Amino acid sequence: MTTPALDRLLAIMARLRDLRSGCEWDVAQTFATIAPYTIEEAYEVADAIERDDMPALREELGDLLLQVVFHARMAEEAGLFAFDDVAASISAKMETRHPHIFGPHIFGNAADEGQSREVRWERLKAEERAEKGAGGALDGVALALPALMRAEKLQKRAARVGFDWPDIAGPAAKVAEEVEEMASAPSPDALFEEAGDFLFAAANLVRAYGIAPEEALRAANAKFERRFRGMEALAEGRFADLSLDEQEELWQAVKRGEAKAG
Repeated sequence: MTTPALDRLLAIMARLRDLRSGCEWDVAQTFATIAPYTIEEAYEVADAIERDDMPALREELGDLLLQVVFHARMAEEAGLFAFDDVAASISAKMETRHPHIFGPHIFGNAADEGQSREVRWERLKAEERAEKGAGGALDGVALALPALMRAEKLQKRAARVGFDWPDIAGPAAKVAEEVEEMASAPSPDALFEEAGDFLFAAANLVRAYGIAPEEALRAANAKFERRFRGMEALAEGRFADLSLDEQEELWQAVKRGEAKAG
């Protein structure tokens, strides 16, 4: 299953994890301590794609692959599974999820003629979850996902079993309701809870428009960062000394500049 380059990487990780001659830091790591690095590397891959930086993408994909190799090595040392098992598992899964490509013999029955890719994909994933013992519609939504992305996934799962608004009016009214409840919250704890409800409702409204909330917020973050840096450049090092009205003037100036450039 491996190539010379991958064999080299697997050998490097085995050497780093060697109890006698390996790296002290690498030997000390566990699944739990490495997990945050795995998540970070995935975000750095996404960042390289967002910046359309292909040399960086090549490097970040290597960093992400190292994370997979690291986890697989620790699992092999514990007698659980090895890297080849990881590769074999995902290969089998992809074949099973694409019976229309790899043939009905993979899945055990005829390919689903006439079904959309999304319907077929979700049905197969639901069957996989059931085989793993999942009973509820929300089972299997990863806890480690960013909160906004996880909210969207929970809402989509609920929608598949009919728990969803029939149109945009419902989630829009819910957002307005949550704004009012935040304003009238009687205590800090209540305000904290209502703030969460508001964000969840906002994600649901955005989803109702067919937009991925996580992607929309990432774009808004990038836009704010770009415009704020533009204001700082116009202020020539004295931005913090300006009044709010003066800062607002710079904000509008940056927006006008973007409109002309666009």
